[in-house]
Amino acid sequence: MLSDNTKGAALMSGSLAGYTLNDACMKALSGSMPLSQAVFLRGVVTCVLLFGLGLALRSLKFDLGRREWTLILLRSFAEVGATYCFLSALFHMPIANVTAVLQVLPLTVALAAWLFLSESLGWRRLVAILIGLGGVMLIVQPGGDGFNGWSIYALIAVAFITFRDIIVRKMSFTTPSMTVALAAAVVITIAFGLTSITVDWAPVDAKGAGLLTLAAIFIFIGYLFAVMVMRVGNIGFVAPFRYTGLIWALILGLVFFGEWPDGLTLIGAGVVVAMGMFTLFRERRIARRARA
Repeated sequence: MLSDNTKGAALMSGSLAGYTLNDACMKALSGSMPLSQAVFLRGVVTCVLLFGLGLALRSLKFDLGRREWTLILLRSFAEVGATYCFLSALFHMPIANVTAVLQVLPLTVALAAWLFLSESLGWRRLVAILIGLGGVMLIVQPGGDGFNGWSIYALIAVAFITFRDIIVRKMSFTTPSMTVALAAAVVITIAFGLTSITVDWAPVDAKGAGLLTLAAIFIFIGYLFAVMVMRVGNIGFVAPFRYTGLIWALILGLVFFGEWPDGLTLIGAGVVVAMGMFTLFRERRIARRARA
């Protein structure tokens, strides 16, 4: 029998695998159809899957107050911006490079919570955040030969996701996460559906349809496992396994796209992951002291 922590680690790793496999499918579509068309078609399938899961789990609730719906819509629009910027970067950059930039999110969320929500942040974690941001600069390499202008889109995606996660901290604990996820999926689908009207749609062949279906299934699996992991194991033990997404991105980039990051990118990714792990470790110790 597996322990709860082992189950949680497996679910977290599976969640990141689902998200990263979705990214790989979307990247494979980049040369065959416009971004807005691809996201819209994937979104239709994702909405159906999320709605079905919500009904099956009886975890959908729509009779929420105005404040909650305002926060949900703000979060959903942040998701739209993050989706556009992330996929724009993904379509023009190695998947591992984009994924490596996103590993800074635990650091930026902690920094934003300190700046805007008055959450405590000790000097050790602040130093770790600053070092981690330096690691991001090694990945992006501004002004260097390896600089890709689309890296800016990945950084903007980080800003949108950070804003999204800060909004979540303002929501009531009684607001179901499934309702929040479904709302975001619907808003993204509508936004990119409207945008797709302005571009010439590409014909969807069997390969394109298969990749879109797989992308929707993988992102659905990623979300499903992310919900399940919150119910199993100690979050302090499980959270570090979110960095397995970078390993998946390295493998998928090499096997399917023939991509491998340069030395500076790998060093930067290592710095970001190390500082993120340190921050999680410090948060775990502080939480233990608070309970003592």
